[in-house]
Amino acid sequence: MEKKTTYWQENLRLIAICLVIWFIVSFGFGLLLVEPLNEFRLGGYKLGFWFAQQGSIYTFVGLIFWYSHKMNKLDKKYESEDGS
Repeated sequence: MEKKTTYWQENLRLIAICLVIWFIVSFGFGLLLVEPLNEFRLGGYKLGFWFAQQGSIYTFVGLIFWYSHKMNKLDKKYESEDGS
């Protein structure tokens, strides 16, 4: 039972990290910090606009791959401990 609890605690920690990154990128960079970020340019576009339109999408796709990779490692770790 303790292994299942530890597994889910680690899984929830990964989910929390993903949600924090999602919040920072979508609300922080896309809405709250858009004016200071617009002082910089990326590819000819204001950085705040770029984050709201493209950067957040790239970040979210990256989060999907990162979470998948980390969960595969976590699953292998707990499969080997269970012997299944």
